[in-house]
Amino acid sequence: MYNKFKVLLEANGKTAYQVSKDTGITQSTFSDWKLGKSNPKIDKLKILADYFNVSIDYFVK
Repeated sequence: MYNKFKVLLEANGKTAYQVSKDTGITQSTFSDWKLGKSNPKIDKLKILADYFNVSIDYFVK
């Protein structure tokens, strides 16, 4: 999942810090996803999907 998030960051010229500030999802949450310590919950995926204007399916396929 984090790899798809990273692609969206790069494609949109954003940093995880910017997305964190804009969405309220903490940077530590992104870090946990990246390190495989946790998986994103549906509410967080919805926030990111809305933010990047993609469907939730983008992250789960």
